[in-house]
Amino acid sequence: MPTRRFACMITLFASTMTAQAGDVDLVRVDKSERRLELLSGDKVVRSYAMVLGANPMGHKAMEGDERTPEGRYLLDWRNPESGYFRSIHISYPNADDVAAAKRAGVEPGGMIMIHGQPNGYGWWSWLIQMFDWTNGCIAVTDEDMAEIWQMVANGTPIEINP
Repeated sequence: MPTRRFACMITLFASTMTAQAGDVDLVRVDKSERRLELLSGDKVVRSYAMVLGANPMGHKAMEGDERTPEGRYLLDWRNPESGYFRSIHISYPNADDVAAAKRAGVEPGGMIMIHGQPNGYGWWSWLIQMFDWTNGCIAVTDEDMAEIWQMVANGTPIEINP
């Protein structure tokens, strides 16, 4: 008779093996935990370690601040020919971000993505992923990005929490 823990592991494995594009209805990011999760309903179907911008604390306020935005956005388009192993665009800045930047007299920035490693350097991910190194994007290993790419459809909401 399997233990409860073993049974839970089998259930998680089975649910992750059957998840595919369209099954994921939310991407959730926990900046403090450096965790990106794919959810279907209220179930986490995949969970990945990730890194952020080089100045990760706080919400992105302006171009060049190396922060990852916080809040709810959409994953609205993808780039298979990115300078990184695939990339999926986050719809930052939204109207509130643009208005806040305008009040502060700065540009809000943009082109915030979920992506893999710089092209040609995926084999270094064991080292690169130990540090926050992006300009505000969310970076995962190339292997993780390949799964995310397959499982997350354009138009999927992303919730980025501090």
